[in-house]
Amino acid sequence: MDTLTIKELHSKKEILEAFPVMKQLRTHLDEKAYLDLVAEAKEKDMYRLFALYDQGEIVAVTGYKPMITLYYGRFVWVCDLVTDNNKRSNGYGEKLLSYVHGWAEENGYESVALSSGLQRTDAHRFYEEKMNYDKVSFVYKKELC
Repeated sequence: MDTLTIKELHSKKEILEAFPVMKQLRTHLDEKAYLDLVAEAKEKDMYRLFALYDQGEIVAVTGYKPMITLYYGRFVWVCDLVTDNNKRSNGYGEKLLSYVHGWAEENGYESVALSSGLQRTDAHRFYEEKMNYDKVSFVYKKELC
């Protein structure tokens, strides 16, 4: 029997239950900042947050949003994708990212894109070798505050 389920997180309680896994990726966030940012992103930016459960336990989390730009056209941007450190290499990331691909296709989006920190070499290998992503650009950031 398949014990894996994927569920969109809506309530504050559900979103908070995903925080311990998300915190492994977004180490700079505390619970309040996380809750505030998720709420604002959901309200203003069409952000959607999903969790992958194995036997009722959250083992991976993704947040994504549909976008339209001149460069990519209609696409889905994966803002966050993380598998619990203790649960890696079990196919959870592949399952969750494949779910995003399916959602994008079903909703008429042409591609899925994401960025990954320079230090995350294991993630890069996963995206390129396992998920067949192409490395198409560098992402630059300038702090204003």
